[in-house]
Amino acid sequence: MTENSIVPSGAGQPTAKPRVAVLFGGRSSEHAVSCVTAAGVLDAIDRDKYDVVPIGIARNGQWSIVSEDPHAWSLRATSLPEVLPGKEAVVIAARDAGQELVAHAPGEEPRSLGAVDVVLPLLHGPFGEDGTLQGMLEMADIRYVGAGVLASAVGMDKHYMKVVFEAAGLTVGPYEVITDRQWQRDPEAALTRAAALELPLFVKPARAGSSMGITRVTDPAQLPAAIEAARAHDPKVVVEAGITGREIEVAVLQGRGFAEPRTSQPGEIAVQPGAHQWYDFEAKYVDGAAAQLSCPADLPAEAIDEVRSLAARAFDAVGAEGLSRVDFFYTPDGALIVNEINTMPGFTPVSMYPQMWAKSGMPYTELIDELIQLALERPTGLR
Repeated sequence: MTENSIVPSGAGQPTAKPRVAVLFGGRSSEHAVSCVTAAGVLDAIDRDKYDVVPIGIARNGQWSIVSEDPHAWSLRATSLPEVLPGKEAVVIAARDAGQELVAHAPGEEPRSLGAVDVVLPLLHGPFGEDGTLQGMLEMADIRYVGAGVLASAVGMDKHYMKVVFEAAGLTVGPYEVITDRQWQRDPEAALTRAAALELPLFVKPARAGSSMGITRVTDPAQLPAAIEAARAHDPKVVVEAGITGREIEVAVLQGRGFAEPRTSQPGEIAVQPGAHQWYDFEAKYVDGAAAQLSCPADLPAEAIDEVRSLAARAFDAVGAEGLSRVDFFYTPDGALIVNEINTMPGFTPVSMYPQMWAKSGMPYTELIDELIQLALERPTGLR
C-alpha cells in the first residue's frame, strides 16, 4: 500500500486531545468479558480530555471500528455481547510521520482514520492479554496501557507465573502441571501426580481467565473429566490443591516515573451461600448478588501491610507495568499465599480492581485517566 492510496477521512484530522483506541473483543474464550469491560470504560472515560476510537476484534481476528455506545457491549440477560466481523477492516499502517489506522473494504479505496496516541487494550485471555498483542504494538511503536510482552506472557500462564513467584521468594500453593504431550503420552502418570495433591482440587486451563474451564474436584474419579474440560480452553492444564483460607485481593498501580508501585487497600471476596461453591464465572459476571467485596478487608494491621507489600513484590517479580490485581489466600495461621497475578483484571465499574481503588480514594474515571497518562509517559521498546 502506497502513501497515495490513502483517502483521508474526517476521523484523521488533527486534534488537541490525546487519541485513545479502546481495543476489545478478541479471539479468546473471554471475548464477552472483554466487551463488558469495554462497556464500562466507554461509559466512564473523560470525553472532554480524550478523543476515543472504539475498535472491536471479532472472533475471527478482524479489527473494525464499532459502536461507542456502552449499552451495545454491556452484559444482557438474553445474550452475551459479541463483536461481529464488519464490512470494513482496520489495520495499522506505517507512515513517514509514524503509525496510523487504515480502514479498507473490498473494492474500495483504503481510507485513513488517523494516528492514535495510545491503545487501551481491554482484551482478556490468549491473543490479547498474553503478550501477543503487546508485541505487535511494540513493533508498531505504539504506546499502550498495561504490562509489556514478557510480563503479560508470564502473568497469563499460571505455570510460569508460579515459577517466577517461587524464584522471587513468594509462597505459592502446591500444584501440578499437565502438558499436552504428557497427557497424550501417559495420562495415567499425569492423573497419579494430580491425585497426590490434597483435595479439593481446582483444575484450570493454564492460560485462561475469568474462571473459564475451571472445575472443583472433590473425588479423584472426577479428574479425567475436569482435565478435559480445562483442555477445551488450553492444552496445558494446572491442577492446584485447595487451600483453606480467605481470598484476599490487592489492586496494584504503577508508580509515576521511577516511583514504587502503588497498592490499594486489600479487598476480600465473600461468595454468598447458595448456588456457588466458589467464585466462578456466574458469580463474577452474571449473579450480581453472588459475591460481596469488603474493602478494606477485616485483617490485622500487620497483615494488611504485609499483603500490600507482597502484592508490590509480585508486580515487580513479573516486571508488570500499568495495572495488575494480585490474589492471595490468608490462612487460619496467618500465612499469605499468592494465588495469581492478573495483568489485565476485570475492569467494569463493579469489578474488584476498580472497586478496590475507588474504596482507596481513586474513582473509576480518575483511574482510567491515570492509566492512560502512565502509558503516554512510557516509551515503547526496551526499558
